[in-house]
Amino acid sequence: MSLDVRGVEVWRGRGRTLGPLDLTVQPGEVLAVVGPNGAGKSTLLSAMTGELRCARGEVLLEGLPLERWRPRERARRLGVLPQESSLGFGFTALEVALLGRSPHASRREDGADLAAAVAALDATDTRHLASRSYLTLSGGERQRVQLARVLAQLSEPVESGHRYLLLDEPTASLDLSHQHLVLEAATRFAQGGGAVLAVLHDLNLAARYAHRLAVLAEGRVVEVGAPAQVLSAELVARVFGLRVQVVEWPGSPGPLVIPEGRAPLPT
Repeated sequence: MSLDVRGVEVWRGRGRTLGPLDLTVQPGEVLAVVGPNGAGKSTLLSAMTGELRCARGEVLLEGLPLERWRPRERARRLGVLPQESSLGFGFTALEVALLGRSPHASRREDGADLAAAVAALDATDTRHLASRSYLTLSGGERQRVQLARVLAQLSEPVESGHRYLLLDEPTASLDLSHQHLVLEAATRFAQGGGAVLAVLHDLNLAARYAHRLAVLAEGRVVEVGAPAQVLSAELVARVFGLRVQVVEWPGSPGPLVIPEGRAPLPT
């Protein structure tokens, strides 16, 4: 069982912005999607959530096309953290996290929903913000509270199958410490049997936390594999236009990418 992208193409107007593309997210792994601006990373994630309609191909959630899932059942299995989450009401951080429990609609008296929300706040280092209005939080604090909402949504194992967590640039507005905290939370989710796809810009964070990397360029997958297999000075120069050294670092789970300067344009 997995989340599969099969022959997907996304068109806007008369131009193809993504694909054709194949990709699989497997339970137990963190898959990082990397690539330059405009490569199609966020478009891919939107197609995988059903937000964007595919002109060709399909996205399968555990063998069944996304549109054939009942919304509540799909929400119990598939959670998404977008780049930006707009919320114009003064909910507290705890109330935002509790919104993630909506697909479960348990109405139980045992406090299970509250416990799941509080555990998610703990996992994102936002429990101290529980009583604060969401509107008073910084950008990074809001992002972590929104992640808590998604973790609360996916906190319960489903009756059969797996849970899938999709993150679109989850570290973009975070300080260094919380960047690692968020990706550590994603790693724990995968270790618990879930599957994670994270769109990332930082190659070193991707190499440290991802089991596999998918490198996108011009709407297509260039390389997929373990960070040590995929990341090379030649690939980074070709895809990102940057000269780098890629070295092994003692104690690091993945290679270290050291920038040297912009690569010369091809002649």
